[in-house]
Amino acid sequence: MKATNPQAQKLRGVNLAGWLVLETWITPSLFASTGSFDEEGLALAVREERFQEILEKHRNEFITEMDFEGIATRGYNAVRLPVPWHVFGAEGPEPSNVPECASYVARALDWAQEFGLRVILDLASVPGMGVAPNGHSIMVDEDGDWRPNALAVVGELARRFGSHPALAAIEPLEEPVVERRQGLRMLGGLPLPILRNYYRDCYALVREIAGPSLVLLLSCGGRPEAWKRFMVSSRFENVWLDVHCYQFDESILLAGPAGLRILAKRSADALEAASKGGLPVVVGEWSAALPVGSATVTPEGKIALERIYASVQMQTFSEARGWFFQTWKTESRLSSWDARIALSSFERGMLD
Repeated sequence: MKATNPQAQKLRGVNLAGWLVLETWITPSLFASTGSFDEEGLALAVREERFQEILEKHRNEFITEMDFEGIATRGYNAVRLPVPWHVFGAEGPEPSNVPECASYVARALDWAQEFGLRVILDLASVPGMGVAPNGHSIMVDEDGDWRPNALAVVGELARRFGSHPALAAIEPLEEPVVERRQGLRMLGGLPLPILRNYYRDCYALVREIAGPSLVLLLSCGGRPEAWKRFMVSSRFENVWLDVHCYQFDESILLAGPAGLRILAKRSADALEAASKGGLPVVVGEWSAALPVGSATVTPEGKIALERIYASVQMQTFSEARGWFFQTWKTESRLSSWDARIALSSFERGMLD
């Protein structure tokens, strides 16, 4: 089945987290016997041959063609695929001794084309990065060498896959922590001018290699209000802004449906702020996870609230250019994060 033009429809999809970029909360069994908490730690905890065996088995079995068929059958039309900076292995522009996973990217694009899905390739790691306390943002040093390294990988992604009919967009950096002012204090993070310059360089590189039709999806870095008039002039084409709408680490005074409305309002406010910048807005990640609530809520009641919350959020995101639930599958079938569980009761029409 031939994939459609990314401009012709709103994207409604799922992330394929934990496949090519390992995450302990998605596949805890990979890490359980090693005492490690991330992919780098796992590589150090076992001998090199064993690490490569673990990676190969996981990559071949965790996401398969059947998953792409299942995603399409449930009514989604897109996937967002996080890839690491060492995606090309020893043959890449930034060589690494970690086995390449570009062959799996190519496989994913072919499967997506077969089932009529669009693909966003998301550069989810860069050399020397750290993970923020919230667990889902990344921290990069403004003086580090991540920028030329990331540009090289983005360019190679565009060169190898930019003409594939299933590829809708490249996202050149996964949710960096951006410097912000809080009262009289400046909270640490990547200065916004550096991030903007990086995005401009990515745009020029992708356009030179892949032409004007491939979308460049820019993470707002947790600051949806900070992108007014950025890359909206006529000389920029097909640039979208990515906002992640997570509320599980926030606090609210009300439980139940009233609390859900407050959380949905916060997401709506973030999308409105992003939309004022002038770029089409995508919700690159969201989940049904709620802030820790009252201990009197039963497990069944919690799942019921999560289903209501997911429904309310889908309504909130209805005007967005796209949304991607986090994530398609988890090893433990986590009810608020695994789309197979969290969104299992929704009809195909509700995804439109």
